[in-house]
Amino acid sequence: MKKLISLLAASLIVCIGFAQKKKDIESIKEMCGCYEVSFNFAETFSPDKDYEFHDNYRSGALEFVIPIVETKDKIVLQHLLIAMDTMIIKHWRQDWIYENTDLYVYDKDYTWKYQNLPAAKVKGTWTQKVYQVDDSPRYEGAATWVHVDGKNYWENTTDAPLPRRDATKRKDYNVMKRKNRQEITDYGWVHEQDNEKLVRDDSGDKLLVKEKGWNTYTKVDDSKCQVANDWWAKNQVYWQSVREVWDELYDTHQTLAFEKRVDDKFLFERLFELGDSEGANDPSKSAEVKEKIKEAITIHLKGDAKFASVK
Repeated sequence: MKKLISLLAASLIVCIGFAQKKKDIESIKEMCGCYEVSFNFAETFSPDKDYEFHDNYRSGALEFVIPIVETKDKIVLQHLLIAMDTMIIKHWRQDWIYENTDLYVYDKDYTWKYQNLPAAKVKGTWTQKVYQVDDSPRYEGAATWVHVDGKNYWENTTDAPLPRRDATKRKDYNVMKRKNRQEITDYGWVHEQDNEKLVRDDSGDKLLVKEKGWNTYTKVDDSKCQVANDWWAKNQVYWQSVREVWDELYDTHQTLAFEKRVDDKFLFERLFELGDSEGANDPSKSAEVKEKIKEAITIHLKGDAKFASVK
């Protein structure tokens, strides 16, 4: 009888886990589609009474979110920004990986350190890996999706480099501690943030100012984003090659540090230019293209990190 009860209990746990994972996947895929996006940020509190608060930041865009990889334990969502009705900008990317144990955690000075998590610690969780426009690392964190009282959300706190709205304008802090909450709503989804702008050095962290972020993704008809869908169909071969090259570097589990600009060029500029070159989306030339991608990334690598194939 005890053995039967144990088997029934184990079966129940498996069924509950399967149902939870199914809801998680549904919530992640709910973020796909065509959206009118509103970006809103406001600094809220500083422990320094003499701190001069910066102006609130507001912006908006039309954005297409498309699933480009889907397996039983991984979903990759690519964001495409539509500017002036016809210009497409490859935007950020978010990978969702189930019970992932391999993370790259941001330190400071455009340096990410590899971290391996024990399997028991990530049971039932999804890691959200966020990448820059050129598929270089940005931030990662693991947490469980929550489905309760009609709410569906995922929440995590992790460190990140400066956001683009500050990166080219400010030098008074060097790390953003991001509390990200992504919640599915009746109109689409919302990306809520409670951030801390930190000054980090070898002695520790000092809080400069806190910030509230409220980014809403309001779903509109997919026809408004058809131009982005068409662009991706023409350019997806090249960007798959870029992802595969990056994965080769990530799989080395080395500390990764980057120079933002080399010879007056950012890495994203090099990779975007290469994507526009002749043959970049020709599958028969993928090996040649990957070598050029690898060369571009290597230019910006600092320290001892290198691709496994580079001696």
